[in-house]
Amino acid sequence: MDEERALYIVRAGEAGAIERVLRDYSDKHRATFKFESTDEDKRKKLCEGIFKVLVKDIPTTCQVSCLEVLRILSRDKKVLVPVTTKENMQILLRLAKLNESDDSLEKVSEFPVIVESLKCLCNIVFNSQMAQQLSLELNLAAKLCNLLRKCKDRKFISDIKCFDLRLLFLLSLLHTDIRSQLRYELQGLALLTQILESAFSIKWTDEYESAIDRNGPPLSPQETDCAIEALKALFNVTVDSWKAHKESDSHQFRVMAAVLRHCLLIVGPTEDKTEELHSNAVNLLSNVPVSCLDVLICPLTHEETAQEATTLDELPNDKTAEKETVLKNNTMVYNGMNMEAIHVLLNFMEKRIDKGSSYREGLTPVLSLLTECSRAHRNIRKFLKDQVLPPLRDVTNRPEVGSTVRNKLVRLMTHVDLGVKQIAAEFLFVLCKERVDSLLKYTGYGNAAGLLAARGLLAGGRGDNWYSEDEDTDTEEYKNAKPNINLITGHLEEPMPNPIDEMTEEQKEYEAMKLVNMLDKLSRYCIPIHFLLGF
Repeated sequence: MDEERALYIVRAGEAGAIERVLRDYSDKHRATFKFESTDEDKRKKLCEGIFKVLVKDIPTTCQVSCLEVLRILSRDKKVLVPVTTKENMQILLRLAKLNESDDSLEKVSEFPVIVESLKCLCNIVFNSQMAQQLSLELNLAAKLCNLLRKCKDRKFISDIKCFDLRLLFLLSLLHTDIRSQLRYELQGLALLTQILESAFSIKWTDEYESAIDRNGPPLSPQETDCAIEALKALFNVTVDSWKAHKESDSHQFRVMAAVLRHCLLIVGPTEDKTEELHSNAVNLLSNVPVSCLDVLICPLTHEETAQEATTLDELPNDKTAEKETVLKNNTMVYNGMNMEAIHVLLNFMEKRIDKGSSYREGLTPVLSLLTECSRAHRNIRKFLKDQVLPPLRDVTNRPEVGSTVRNKLVRLMTHVDLGVKQIAAEFLFVLCKERVDSLLKYTGYGNAAGLLAARGLLAGGRGDNWYSEDEDTDTEEYKNAKPNINLITGHLEEPMPNPIDEMTEEQKEYEAMKLVNMLDKLSRYCIPIHFLLGF
């Protein structure tokens, strides 16, 4: 009934009546995502009627109402089949200011029309294969990049940037050819990195270092959404970069990694938005060549170095391990390097473990990232070893029992998901410099057996990668307990009492004779053991 009334007014009414009836339809069906199949033909005709109205000279408010209803109707894939034509796509491109003839975005009154047109294009491209093919024919990716260049330095058009980026993400997700076009022809890597710089308001203090305002306000909701969409689009553009990249691209990847470091050190408007922002940053960092991830840590400035020295002097002399890592003015410092970003990644990993679900999608990317960083960069590995596997003191509990990061990771080593337990074990193995004896000390043989069997290291040894030869230092508590540690379980067990100690000499003699008789029967009545063994 709603479709019939709206269709009648759209066909015969004037702009004011069309705007009113479509606004009513939009308000009523704003949250509708499933439609009755009986009204399918009416919705198709309504879509066709709306496109005919959009080509006319109508007020901006009427255009917005038409586009809002078109966006709602485009949620139905079946409705899009007859209306997804080149002519109709070009209508939306014109309204979204995606035509090359549109040089600027000066009329603020047109912004709602642009946003609604981009929303419609997002739905149509996502739900229609024909629209996806037409996007290639119309070179939509290049038009979107052109619109982004107009937007990147503008402060009040976040919605336009956000949906432009979302449409770019969808195109690069659905068409692998567009990824290559974005990367090389359209310079999408540099463009999207600049969009992130603008969203984060980054001020560079060095080539790959940015100023962090720890007392500044959180990122606004609009800029957070823009940043998330840009991170997702960049992920598609760089999805194969870790396999092969030109040496000339290293600078651009390092700039991007520095931007992502900044991203990890800021917060969004809510805790959930911050986690989503950091999650997408982690996914993108996984695509960055590992040789370019050295910018995640940076040397301290002269002032920070002086502060670190003061902090070290304040620590007692017997706190040797604690002297390696200090916290001064909310800055995590290790061995003269700023480790804030790595510490954020470690906390992010622990939060994902604590969630207890969706480990493959939520946990494995950050675990894999930390593993590769540790394997390639010595300072990162040593810092993570200090945080995750500190020198052992209390070995009365099993390695998997407790609430420390080490305990949680050891529990994952026997997880039912093969991929999860492999990457958790691999991470700990790399922190131990791929030395079997060091891994067993922290995990126990039982928990590590799966990894060691897969690598052919059940008899001991070390992995294939080279690490520095600095030795682990055992605490006095561990050295004293080591003779009584069960190598299988990895924890201290009280020595079992010897049953012979409480026997009398007669009982001992009786048990000895009983054993002699059993051995005699075995030799006289059983098959010779050498025959059983096949000698």
